[in-house]
Amino acid sequence: MWVFYLISLPLTLGMVVVTLRYFAGPAVPRYVVATVGYAWFCSLSIIILVPADIWTTLTGSAKGGIGFFWSWSYWSTFILTWAVVPLIQGYEDAGDFTVKERLKTSIHMNLLFYSIVGAIGLIGLILLLIMHRAWDGGIVGFAMACSNTFGLVTGAFLLGFGLSEIPRNIWKNADWSHRQKVLSHRVAKMAVKLDSAHQEYSNAIVVAQATSNQMSKRDLLRPYMDIIDNMLAQMLREDPSFKPSGGRLGENDMDYDTDDKSMATLRRQLRRAHEEYYRCKSEYMTCVMEALKLEDTIKNYERRDANG
Repeated sequence: MWVFYLISLPLTLGMVVVTLRYFAGPAVPRYVVATVGYAWFCSLSIIILVPADIWTTLTGSAKGGIGFFWSWSYWSTFILTWAVVPLIQGYEDAGDFTVKERLKTSIHMNLLFYSIVGAIGLIGLILLLIMHRAWDGGIVGFAMACSNTFGLVTGAFLLGFGLSEIPRNIWKNADWSHRQKVLSHRVAKMAVKLDSAHQEYSNAIVVAQATSNQMSKRDLLRPYMDIIDNMLAQMLREDPSFKPSGGRLGENDMDYDTDDKSMATLRRQLRRAHEEYYRCKSEYMTCVMEALKLEDTIKNYERRDANG
């Protein structure tokens, strides 16, 4: 069994590290990378725990160790899912200027979400009790059954979708003419999305610059505006080729200089517009390169008799 551990543990860690290096951008904070890596390792730990559990059962060995690791995997995933990851997501999405304010914004957003979900669950529980008046203490068991059923149905649905979707895509992609039409449509669709994202990013830049120009140096909110100006300057330095075009001011776009919360909203909108634009740009370039590669492959295949 130690041979299995020596193989599976480095393999699982390697999968997590390679995936993180592939997907994580250079600007992603280290604590976010560490949290995501730990979450992925907890999810992939089933690769190690299931064979170890089966081997422990077959050999009749003590199950204290494997039970501890199952509990560690379950509760780590539970805490990450419902507390740590949502808190970090809200913290990174917040546009506030201090750690304390960003945490408060994140906690407020998550409490609002959990309150809505809890209210819906409470209404469902009340309806369940009304419909089954003779229910004698089976609520906890029913909740556990619903949870397990949801997980099993979701897993079966995703596995079934992958089982049919992957072979179907391979079959369709084998037809080059059909694949070329699909890529052409996707490129056109991504071009529209990229143009829209460029427009939103340009509008955000124009609003930030106009707000900065109308704010005096003695304004109490000027330090917050300086932070936004520095962030905007850094964004433009990272991509000198980007030129804002068509930026327009709306009716309420000059109302961001009222308090620190409005300035945080301005900072958040600017950052989200920046991220959305470069996400659409990356997807567009990927589609274009794939279409060009396929076109080159088709041309080479058609000229195979001429050049051998």
